[in-house]
Amino acid sequence: MSRRNPFDDIDRLFDRLNRQFEEAAERIESEQSGALGGFAVDVAETDEEFVVTVDLPGFEKEDIDVRVQDQTLAITAEHTEESEEEGEEEGQYIRRERSSRTFSRRLDLPEPIDESAVSATMKNGVLTVTLSKADDSSGHTIEVE
Repeated sequence: MSRRNPFDDIDRLFDRLNRQFEEAAERIESEQSGALGGFAVDVAETDEEFVVTVDLPGFEKEDIDVRVQDQTLAITAEHTEESEEEGEEEGQYIRRERSSRTFSRRLDLPEPIDESAVSATMKNGVLTVTLSKADDSSGHTIEVE
């Protein structure tokens, strides 16, 4: 008769925990990549420029921050909405609902960018950033029109 190894139970526990962590990481990654309601990002390249198009429904141009430094484009967007229904007594909430959405994406571009020739426009929930190619680069903020 062989003795039971107590470390077998610990090994099984660690295997189960590893599977659960991997599944959680895959869910988080799929949410961030757009599989579960994220935002689609397209990058097109011509001889003179890169054009980045991002679907940001529900965001206004004031909610969006676009920055470029060296060969990296950073786009962040944050929007908060509040709606409330007040009861008879002022100052006490019967119901208050808040909605907050954020988007953040960094894109490394394969060539240097002329940061003085970058433009960004927002129309119907679609952000379009046009980045001219260049040899020299230094960082600055791009205003969304």
